[in-house]
Amino acid sequence: MDQNTPLTPAFPSRLPEVGTTVFTVMSALATKHQAINLGQGFPDFPCDLGLISQVNEAMLADHNQYPPMTGVSELRQGVAQKISALYCHQYDHDTEITITAGGTQGIMTAILSCVSPGDEVVIIEPAYDSYRPSIKLAGGKTIAVSLIANRDGDGSVNFYSIPWDDLEKAINPKTRLIIINTPHNPTGMVWQTSDLDRLWNLVSHTDALILSDEVYEHMVYDGCSHQSIASHPELAARSFLISSFGKTYHVTGWKVGYVAAPTVMSKEFRKVHQFNVFTVNTPMQYGLASYLKNAEHYLSLPAFYQAKRDYFIQGLEQTDFKLLPTPATYFQCVNYTSLNILQAKMNEADFCSWLTTEIGVAAIPVSAFYSKPVESGVIRFCFAKKEATLSSALERLQTLNKRN
Repeated sequence: MDQNTPLTPAFPSRLPEVGTTVFTVMSALATKHQAINLGQGFPDFPCDLGLISQVNEAMLADHNQYPPMTGVSELRQGVAQKISALYCHQYDHDTEITITAGGTQGIMTAILSCVSPGDEVVIIEPAYDSYRPSIKLAGGKTIAVSLIANRDGDGSVNFYSIPWDDLEKAINPKTRLIIINTPHNPTGMVWQTSDLDRLWNLVSHTDALILSDEVYEHMVYDGCSHQSIASHPELAARSFLISSFGKTYHVTGWKVGYVAAPTVMSKEFRKVHQFNVFTVNTPMQYGLASYLKNAEHYLSLPAFYQAKRDYFIQGLEQTDFKLLPTPATYFQCVNYTSLNILQAKMNEADFCSWLTTEIGVAAIPVSAFYSKPVESGVIRFCFAKKEATLSSALERLQTLNKRN
């Protein structure tokens, strides 16, 4: 280096263990090899043009300056009404609903608002990758328990269940927050009413708060219903409920979500929110407020995505992948260890890389959702895609049956 080149001072990393996410890595690999990207969780089809029109109308009506810090009142009212209609819980839209820059910002802000240095936060792995860094930035300590991987006779994972014994052991007087995720990314597992009751039994004699990540709340299939934390009054009284308009309305790039929480919790949440984002895109909020008035836009979502799930499953059943149950989300997990190919012995990350470069379909290793990779031979596909995209991906995946 030239002696005259100015030097940037060294400084300690706040997140020394964090690198590029697996989603970015796999998407870049898919682009490089012109693979069909079923890895990252976003649709490849457009949103409703009616929603675009309502955002355009908001812009033309000059809703282009800062909205209230907590979010546009009409949108907060719509969120409160939706939660009341679906889950029979009344949130005050003025004091208990906050519009956020997506679910991830809501998660980080909730953690920063209540976790202090030395506090413990319990998470259940495999887990969304933003949880741990947010806890670390707050000075908290992550206590991870793992979903129980239930296995077939040949040892391959066939479904996941909640690790109640480990969860009970993890909760102690230092526990400030417990993060749950239902419907669950990446496994598609859903919590039942009995699970919420059991969680209440674990926390009822503690001061632990709950963060319930419910961004896939409208993607539950086979006639079942999402069991929101809001539907359990005792848990709702100590919970942050996180959800996402981006996931619900196929506009992940808009990054708009919301957090519902009791007034005392929302007050602390908003103290942080006003300084890490202040407020969220104004015309998008007005457009979403208008669009939200028609409940059919989210009530129709289970049938819409179940049709995609069933189409994708039907195609995968013509392969030697073992399909795990998909009661919710827009992700399908499969076990690849029974494939009659040498690559079936690879670890999950290497298999996904091979699948992308050689077969032309990108997936995500479930092992990447653990702090330290747990190998189970399970990978995740996203089926929030056009039928033509899924059809092309299935044609490529079905060639695996012909390989020796």
